Amino acid sequence: MKRSKKYAEAAKQIDRTVLLDAPEAIALIKKTASAKFDETVELHVRTGCDGRHAEQQIRGAVVLPNGTGKSVRVLVFAKGDRVDQALAAGADYAGGEEFIPKIQNEGWFEFDSVVATPDMMGIVGRLGRVLGPKGLMPNPKAGTVTMDVANAVKEIKAGKIEYRLDKSNIIHVPIGKVSFTEEQLVENFNTIMDAIIKARPSAVKGAFIRSATLASTMGPGVKLNAMRLMA
Repeated sequence: MKRSKKYAEAAKQIDRTVLLDAPEAIALIKKTASAKFDETVELHVRTGCDGRHAEQQIRGAVVLPNGTGKSVRVLVFAKGDRVDQALAAGADYAGGEEFIPKIQNEGWFEFDSVVATPDMMGIVGRLGRVLGPKGLMPNPKAGTVTMDVANAVKEIKAGKIEYRLDKSNIIHVPIGKVSFTEEQLVENFNTIMDAIIKARPSAVKGAFIRSATLASTMGPGVKLNAMRLMA
């Protein structure tokens, strides 16, 4: 894979043989980020889980104390008063069946997160084939299937992110933007890492965190000291 000159210059400043603690890694990422836009700082955690087994799956959500730096559009499936509650809390869209054909037939995806009340999941279930692959299907473990739609919307708008294993048993999550201060990024990093470590399935044997890497959207990865993360 051919890399840009900026990427190559940034890579020269990173010693891939050295494992860093999060504050050092974040400082290095901020120093080497060179894109013309405000890059996202991403955390990639390789786990010792085997996601083929249900008891080793990980899925949850956490509110980052300093947000993600991204404006999130929220769609809420609800009925009656809860539609008004969702909109009052900041939801971009709220309603019921009228959204089904828009999504299924028109390919409408002007939203980044979906919340639903339990009584609407029968309807939302029809969208499983399109929402599922995009990671948008509401889920109780992520707090996106709830009767308290107002609180769910407020948390998402405040910087709530979901974390889950991909097919390679890796968790990929944003921890903020390059424009954030180092302190803000470290605080967000600590919050998400604490949540991931607490979510360790009891069925996992051996090392839970195999490796962890921080990187900006367009930059090279900086390897973290995984042993220190578990300390």
